[in-house]
Amino acid sequence: MRYLCLIYHEEKKFQGMTKSELDALMGEYFTFTREIRDSGHYVNGNDLQPVRSATTVRVRDGKASTTDGPFAETKEQLGGYYLIEARDLNEAIQVAARIPSARLGSIEVRPIQEHHA
Repeated sequence: MRYLCLIYHEEKKFQGMTKSELDALMGEYFTFTREIRDSGHYVNGNDLQPVRSATTVRVRDGKASTTDGPFAETKEQLGGYYLIEARDLNEAIQVAARIPSARLGSIEVRPIQEHHA
């Protein structure tokens, strides 16, 4: 079964890190990604541009409107994701708990709804 692991963290915390702290964190991410590729859990993953680059689209009464930024103001922002393969939710949670940002923010684990044509 596939699970989407949504990585939430406070962008301000990352902006306040020194270069060596950021390099160390990115090293952890590279190691984690290599490990889940080797274990067969990895399907896909990416980090996202900062929330200031986001655009929210809404359609009301047939008219589209856009707003700069995310849909809601929150303490934590969506920073990236991993799409993983896992036997069940418990295994997906074990993988998600190893994502480095789990220590700095939170990881939302959500099963993918498979649609078959």
